[in-house]
Amino acid sequence: MDIIRKIEREHMRVDLPKFRPGDTVKVHLRIIEGEKERIQVFQGAVLRIKRGTTTSTFTVRKTSDGVGVERIFPFHTPAIERVEVVSEGKVRRSRLYYLRGLKGKAAKIKTKNQWD
Repeated sequence: MDIIRKIEREHMRVDLPKFRPGDTVKVHLRIIEGEKERIQVFQGAVLRIKRGTTTSTFTVRKTSDGVGVERIFPFHTPAIERVEVVSEGKVRRSRLYYLRGLKGKAAKIKTKNQWD
C-alpha cells in the first residue's frame, strides 16, 4: 500500500488555492479541439468538495441563460490551468444542494465581510 500512496503523491497538485463551499471561483480549463488548444473559464459557486487523495473533486454551479449548469472538476487533473477565488461565501453547510431549487436573488450567497 505504501507504494500506491507514493505514486499518488507524485501526481497530486499543490498549486491550487484554498477554497470552501459557498466561495465563487473561476476555473480556467485547457480545452483541446483538434490541434488547437484554448483556455475556457467556468465561473460559479462551489457546491461541494469531496476530499481524498487523487480522487478528490469539487463541484461548481453557475447559471447560464437561465439554466443551472453544474460541473465536477477533479482537483489533480492537468486540464485545469488555474483556479481563482473571486469571493468568499458566508454559508453554514458543507453541501449546498439546496441552491438547485432556488432562482434569482434567492440563489445568491452572501459574501463574507472583513470582520466575519
